[in-house]
Amino acid sequence: MSLWKSTTLPSEPLPDPDPYADEPSALAAFAGPRERALEEGIWSLGDADLLAIVLGSGLVGTPVTLVSAALLARFSGLEGISRLGPHALAEHPGLGLAKALRIAASLELGRRAFERAARPRPPVRSSASIAAWCAAHLGPLDHEQMWVISLDGRNGMRGARRVAQGGLHGCSVAARDILRAALADAASALVLVHNHPSGDPAPSPEDMLMTDAVVAAGDVVGVPLVDHIILSPDGHYASLHDLGMISRGEAKPAAAERAPLPRRARASRRA
Repeated sequence: MSLWKSTTLPSEPLPDPDPYADEPSALAAFAGPRERALEEGIWSLGDADLLAIVLGSGLVGTPVTLVSAALLARFSGLEGISRLGPHALAEHPGLGLAKALRIAASLELGRRAFERAARPRPPVRSSASIAAWCAAHLGPLDHEQMWVISLDGRNGMRGARRVAQGGLHGCSVAARDILRAALADAASALVLVHNHPSGDPAPSPEDMLMTDAVVAAGDVVGVPLVDHIILSPDGHYASLHDLGMISRGEAKPAAAERAPLPRRARASRRA
């Protein structure tokens, strides 16, 4: 005798359960979405809770979670909401144009984040490619800036962040601030770039000391410094990697003891 009981199957297929869907009647029984986002993580919230955080407040006598759930139900979820403009959203009870703009802006940020994450990262194949990319940003400046170029495991550019800004003759930044910027981009390696508005891209003793400090700090946290590039306004640049001034596990003389190289040997023309 079979242990399975016969039953009548529904004529229509059952919908797939949505793990991020919220039951409006059950929302009021839980702690607020902001509290749960902090305690459990933002990823654990359903669509209505996330939308409630964006809205911020509901109506008199109606919690914001119920307003957000009703909005999702009216427009068939996030897909329907994403097809509406701010003016159409503002017609929903409890919204108004300001809250409708918050929703539209949040959806646009998500769309841009997805688009940029899927975009191929430009490969960094040489010091010349970094110099060419940075020349437009740093070349015309009349003051010094230092940037961190974060690389992934395939030498693709994960990000570029300005970490310091100074005057005509220099800028000050600690190695920990440089590594913090690279770690924020989940970098596998990094390149330092800064400009010399004076016109001479030759590395100064201070530049070499900074390079040594970042090399040592990067080796500790597993994010190596692969190059330090110095740009001048006329398009010339110096690469400390190409010049053999970046090395690991070797005894190196102090910056003041290093024999200065001829200026033309240190300054390479940007390709």
